[in-house]
Amino acid sequence: MPNSRKEFPQTSTPEREEFYGRIREHAMKPLWEQVDAVVTPEPVIKAQPYIWKHQTYLPLLLESGDLAPMDKTERRVLVLENPGLDGKLIATDDLYAGLQLIHPGENAWNHRHNISALRFIIEGTGGFTRVEGEKTYMHPGDFIITRNWAWHNHGHEGEGPVIWLDGLDLPIALALGTCFLERDQAPEGSDARPAGDADARYAANMRPVGDTHDDPASPILNYPYERTRESLEALQGTTDWDPYFGLKMEYIDPKSGGPAMPTMSTFMQLLPKGYKTELYQATEGTVYSVVEGQGRTVIGEGAGAVTLDWAEKDVFVVPHWMAHRFEADSDAVLFSFSDKAAQVKLGLWREKRGNS
Repeated sequence: MPNSRKEFPQTSTPEREEFYGRIREHAMKPLWEQVDAVVTPEPVIKAQPYIWKHQTYLPLLLESGDLAPMDKTERRVLVLENPGLDGKLIATDDLYAGLQLIHPGENAWNHRHNISALRFIIEGTGGFTRVEGEKTYMHPGDFIITRNWAWHNHGHEGEGPVIWLDGLDLPIALALGTCFLERDQAPEGSDARPAGDADARYAANMRPVGDTHDDPASPILNYPYERTRESLEALQGTTDWDPYFGLKMEYIDPKSGGPAMPTMSTFMQLLPKGYKTELYQATEGTVYSVVEGQGRTVIGEGAGAVTLDWAEKDVFVVPHWMAHRFEADSDAVLFSFSDKAAQVKLGLWREKRGNS
């Protein structure tokens, strides 16, 4: 279908320019001169496909441990800034991602913010996140939730560095003018509830009678990788492989059956060795972390296609509305998070399967 806007060409005249000058003095502009740049036939995305290789970011992150000691910084994080969004500290057009490091014996200050956050553990053991006074210990592949406005801090009781991927809806909160931060007077937090309390209450397909937890995020703090991997392993023999995703599972809130977080959707997918998915695109922008295996993601088609070759512990981005497909060189497991949950709630999400 032809673009109907082409029927309304704009021509400059002295009368128009004089009028535009007068309305600018009153903080106004003519929509008819701007509409093509504002409302476009398809999304205009500034983010670029990009990959942060583990072999590249690891030494830099470890170096930051000496340059930014925890007694002098609130959080030791290297922000994953998309090259197409330079200066904005974001990985996609509306999601933040960063790599956080904590060493044995360190504690990150207890604070809370009006931002939803996730932690996906990349490597190391002995670290923990304490959320509203409950500790949950970190293991590689675990997906941990920090609910909006929940007190939280991080610590390390083991040996060796612990590294995780942070995912935040910070750009969404900033766009809506709802960003708040509060620091606790007790910087290291306190253990108000025993570790595993949330798991005991909500992770067994049950809920305490009379429970009033009505937060829009899942009450489960930690979705352990061991359990997730068991599910993928069990299902691959009884489930048809999806031509666009392989075997892809979404983390959910057990209270509602909806996404585990109100603004971000989170997933784990399995691609068997040699599997090649078909072309897929959606309006969500997605950040991936490779848990197991190696392969590639081809983004775009033809001469303009970009190929991202990935392996374990790499992190990469597929921007909004960019057609892409996967190829697995070995059995591969990928964690991902996107803004799909927010888009679906707002009635904005759209997908396209194949070339049709």
